[in-house]
Formats: sequence, C-alpha cells, structure tokens
Amino acid sequence: MSRYRGPRFKKIRRLGVLPGLTNKKPRDLRNPSRSGKRSQYRIRLEEKQKLRFHYGITERQLLKYFRIARKAKGSTGQVLLQLLEMRLDNILFRLGMAPTIPGARQLVNHRHVLVNDRIVDIPSYRCKPNDIVMARDKQKSKALVQNYLDSSHSEELPKHLTLHPFPYKGVVNQIIDNKWVGLKINELLVVEYYSRQT
Repeated sequence: MSRYRGPRFKKIRRLGVLPGLTNKKPRDLRNPSRSGKRSQYRIRLEEKQKLRFHYGITERQLLKYFRIARKAKGSTGQVLLQLLEMRLDNILFRLGMAPTIPGARQLVNHRHVLVNDRIVDIPSYRCKPNDIVMARDKQKSKALVQNYLDSSHSEELPKHLTLHPFPYKGVVNQIIDNKWVGLKINELLVVEYYSRQT
C-alpha cells in the first residue's frame, strides 16, 4: 500500500486535527456523539492511523519503526514517537522551513536540503543530535525556504531544535521529549495495536 494521496480533510474529520498533513483548518470536525459506540479495536486503529497520516508514512514503514522501537531500551511508545519525530521531513516541518510534512518531503526529494553540508534526498533520513539542517546555496532553494519561513505562523519551536533564520539553518540539539510532539495521541494504544498484530 502506497502513501496516502487522497482527500486530506476526509482524514482530518475522521481522526481529528493532524497539523503535519495540512495547514488548513476544516470547518467541521468530527462530532464524537455522532460516531456511535466505538470498539477497543477501533480506538487502537484510529490512534495508529493518526500516526500514519500525520507523518505521511506507509503501513510497512510504521511497522518497521515499531519493530525498531520494541528492540530499543525504554518505553516502546516513547521510542516510536522519537523515531518518527527525528525524521528529516518532520524536522524541516517543525523548523518552519516547510508548510506541511508532505511539503518538506518534496523539498528533500528535490535536493534543496543539506544535512551537515551534504545533500540528503531521503525524507526518512534519521537526524541525530548536533545535526545541522540547512537550505542549499542555490538561489531557488533559499527562496523556497524563505517563502515558507515568512508565511509560517510563529509557533513555539520545540526545545530540541534551534532555528537561525538568516542563513536558513536549523540545529538539532537533542532527541525530542514527548511533551513536544505536536499531535494529541496515546502511543500506548498504538503499541497495543501492533502487539496484537505481530
């Protein structure tokens, strides 16, 4: 199953606000009283789908991240969120260099982004602490990033990132803390969902 390219508001009305999917706000969000009785399976599935659609990844990629998180030390749910938040496309979105995660993915695929002075064209590249993410020296790359930085809303930047707007450069200071994840999600339900599947 490939990446979702269908109507975005349809997913937002079903799952709630997903800031990485689109920066537009729908007029009507889901009415919880209208949805009827929800089974335990449905609740877990919806939490998993929130992750999938917010970060714009496939089911196979999410399952791969879950398996990596399960083998790592610490809480599986927290490690899973950290792995997803440290993706290059998400870092660009959090810095405000792209309007959405799909927009950040396009910037990376079109080779407009440098990580530690090297071109990276893989959106799933996992950033590490002390990585420097910046726009290429080309005029078009800098113009694109400048437009996004100018039009982005002045949201509070997470503590694990630092933005230097004039050279169009961002620094990853540390691995993200869970309270800075921009999505209201219960990661334990995602872990339960995959624990029953695998």
